[in-house]
Amino acid sequence: MSLAAERSRNASVEPDRLDPFSTPREVDRVFGHDDAAAEFESALKSGRMHHAWLLVGPEGVGKATLAYRFARTVLAHGEKGERAGDVHADHAVFRKVASLAHPNLLLIRRSWIEKSKRYSQWIGVDEVRRLRAFLGNTAGEGGWRVVIVDRADELNQNAANALLKALEEPPQQTLFLLVSSAEGRLPVTIRSRARTLRLSGLDPADLERAVRAALDRAGLKTDAETLQVALTLAQGSVRRALELVSGEGIALYNEILANFAALPRLDGAALHKQVERLTGAGDSERLELYLSLLLGLIERLIRYGATAEGAGDAEEDLANRLISHNNLASWAETWEALSEARAEAFALNLDRSLLVLDIWFRLQQLVHEHPV
Repeated sequence: MSLAAERSRNASVEPDRLDPFSTPREVDRVFGHDDAAAEFESALKSGRMHHAWLLVGPEGVGKATLAYRFARTVLAHGEKGERAGDVHADHAVFRKVASLAHPNLLLIRRSWIEKSKRYSQWIGVDEVRRLRAFLGNTAGEGGWRVVIVDRADELNQNAANALLKALEEPPQQTLFLLVSSAEGRLPVTIRSRARTLRLSGLDPADLERAVRAALDRAGLKTDAETLQVALTLAQGSVRRALELVSGEGIALYNEILANFAALPRLDGAALHKQVERLTGAGDSERLELYLSLLLGLIERLIRYGATAEGAGDAEEDLANRLISHNNLASWAETWEALSEARAEAFALNLDRSLLVLDIWFRLQQLVHEHPV
């Protein structure tokens, strides 16, 4: 079966896939994160391999891609020490992992709810209970068994408790790879039983290489200007850059810029139309992108106000008009409050339209009360 056919076969069960790009398990090269890879491979070669690893870092920087690289290394080579780069796309282990057909690999993730035609909000205990049969059987091809939890911060309480039991008494030659963008949501008991690898955003060179490789795999092209804007706004995240390049991310960013330029006199009617487009049924990914771009812009404006660095030309103009040393602390406090409001709204499933309107109301109030 071709890789394209395998991708199609699994497309219906991909809760976090960014269409039309490859899933992390289909990517045969990791860009950046050399220190993390070296730490893992050193532990593997030493023969004193920790049974659980927690890969944490910002959204879209390659945590899951790196986890699959580690899985392929262990499944293909055990403790012989070859690098995952040796497991090429035409290798049997690579193909089995890419199609989720390897008998010694178990992926735990949010499940598809057929009745409501959506993915579950959390990873439930029934999903984690699959570990019992997986770990209880003899490894299908001998050697190691690998469990990937993507994403571990989406475990509900019962699921987390069930996973903890497996982490406390793992069978020999069992490797747990836990992927998380929100380490704080994980119980301390789970974090304490895993060795943590902290990944940061990719540097500009690695980010560009990763994005170009993803575009090539998907057969997509983009113009140089769009690519450069996407790389600048992505903040080291491959996923964010691809969302910007392939979707309406650049248009959303320009709308946000226009709103900032109008502060403190926002066009209420135009803002409500934006909110309606962002918060309709099935628009959660667009809203996530919008909020990330909005909060990322505020962060860069604050950084520029403090250091005179880190902003593009249009953003420099905004920062010079809106931020000074006199109001810098107020902007920083507002950014923190908005970030907390965003997290709370998604965690508690609050009204997203009110969230967006409240963000712009707070920004309007901030500019009015704390002018330059």
